[in-house]
Amino acid sequence: MLVGIDEAGRGPVLGPLVIGICCIPEEKESLLVEAGVKDSKDLTPAQRREIEAWFNQSKEEHGWYGTTVKLSAETIDLALQGKGLNWLEVDGFRQALETLPSKEEVQIFADACDVNAQRFTQRILADLPQWPWPESRMTSEHKADTRYPVVAMASILAKEERDRSIAAMAARVGFNVGSGYPSDPNTKAALGDLILQSAIDEDVRWGWATVERFWSVHRQGDVPVRGQQRTVQQRLFQSEDTRIS
Repeated sequence: MLVGIDEAGRGPVLGPLVIGICCIPEEKESLLVEAGVKDSKDLTPAQRREIEAWFNQSKEEHGWYGTTVKLSAETIDLALQGKGLNWLEVDGFRQALETLPSKEEVQIFADACDVNAQRFTQRILADLPQWPWPESRMTSEHKADTRYPVVAMASILAKEERDRSIAAMAARVGFNVGSGYPSDPNTKAALGDLILQSAIDEDVRWGWATVERFWSVHRQGDVPVRGQQRTVQQRLFQSEDTRIS
């Protein structure tokens, strides 16, 4: 069996980071290619929706497997206060692997979320229950979603689930929040209604540098720290901070 894992939403200031995983028989990989599966970034929203629907139908017909793991904005903020985003993604990829219905004779391909792809694999497998699985192996590569259709399919599942999460956020708050990426004009315009002096919205990543910059210009005092009471002066960001923006 072939297994692919990829993520969507590492860089946005809004919404979750989503990890997609799918598993198909090796001899069925050509069907992914025939269906137009490729890196989600190279597909239109309509194409992604169509392919996801096709894959979900194929799961029912052929017994394939696919799901997602969502890491909320709050989870991301708490990770930034701890071991960091790279380790959170390690944990998320491991959670995705733990959902697999079969844990033997699988070839796992992951899109590496670490500059050191081999280290990324080692960290995931270090605490993966019952690893090594019988007749199984795992490889992480940069741009794996452009090389392996099974990883590209995982990227589509992740992207579609993240898009649904952003749509749900917009419906909840009652206005357009854009894609959630800091460079998106609609997201920039939404920040004023999401980052208030009294509270920051639950789907905002409070620990992002984007929020710190917005707060420093438009709000007073220190940026609130997720999970901490604002009873003392707090500084989440330091001058040498290299957090994602």
